[in-house]
Amino acid sequence: HCLEMAAVPLSFDIDAPRWDQSTFMGRLRHFLNVTDPRTVLVSERELDRAQAVVAGCRAGMVPPGSSREQLLYAKKLYDSAFHPDSGEKMNLIGRMSFQVPGGMALTGCMLQFYRTVPAVVFWQWVNQSFNAIVNYTNRNAASPISLAQIGVAYVTATTTALATAVGLNLYTKRAPPLLARWVPFAAVAAANCVNIPMMRQQEIIHGVSVTDEDNNELGHSRRAAVKGIAQVVVSRITMAAPGMIILPIVMERLEKFPFMQVSPCCCSGCGITTVSWGLTLLFPLQRIRVLHAPLQVLLCGGFLLFMVPAACALFPQRCSLALADLEPELRDRIVAKHGDKVPYVYFNKGL
Repeated sequence: HCLEMAAVPLSFDIDAPRWDQSTFMGRLRHFLNVTDPRTVLVSERELDRAQAVVAGCRAGMVPPGSSREQLLYAKKLYDSAFHPDSGEKMNLIGRMSFQVPGGMALTGCMLQFYRTVPAVVFWQWVNQSFNAIVNYTNRNAASPISLAQIGVAYVTATTTALATAVGLNLYTKRAPPLLARWVPFAAVAAANCVNIPMMRQQEIIHGVSVTDEDNNELGHSRRAAVKGIAQVVVSRITMAAPGMIILPIVMERLEKFPFMQVSPCCCSGCGITTVSWGLTLLFPLQRIRVLHAPLQVLLCGGFLLFMVPAACALFPQRCSLALADLEPELRDRIVAKHGDKVPYVYFNKGL
């Protein structure tokens, strides 16, 4: 059935950024909005309705009686679920709003099960499969990638992660326990350095579209692609770093408390205090051991809730590159056509 439509207020532009995107705080507020994990629970019907409202706004018509807040909420849902280039609905796992629930479960499991090689292999493989879906979903839609290239990228990244994790795991057998807990982070960082450039190799080979300040296309630049991809790699490693570096220290401290001990002491001469015995009696071993993994997952979620938007906000989405840093042939073409009117070129770096 056809919805009645009303005209959009003249001053309202649904695509205008709500916060200043040239500052870190402005970008942080934008990504706190877009990566809100609650949007994962929104029904498909509501997402489709939000898409229709955004399309209506762009055409200059909205459902009558719509408040500014309702229109902005529709845009929030649209940004969280639809690809910025193609406008297609993204798969749930690949959305940035799924990074907190998905990432906290995977990071928690990687940090929990790091002692045996089979566990390390399994969780690194699951994590790289998740990363491959996220990287494919958030690719630059203007640079198509074949299934064969996706396969090669996935296999290479997974192999890198496994080689790093298993190699370091064996290397840290005699090292302090904390070093072994940091192995998952080293593996994740190494894999990101391979996975993202491999998934986006088309951009490195053919270049990304660069424009002037007014969005007029000037050509394609490989150097711009390399800069954008390098910033995405740094963002992704930053996203994982606090949880995977600080959390092992927190867990190691927590494990010194009697209620987190692996086994209650049963010998009479070890000087265990009445309080410790009381805690051991209050929290039987099995129950506390069961709490260990959920506690780690929840703490990961706490880190990611802030780190996902903060890492996305590290660099402007609309990346710039000085004309002097472009490939000589492209630079000469731009100078010949525009003189010195274009000091910088701009491009979308992806997420």
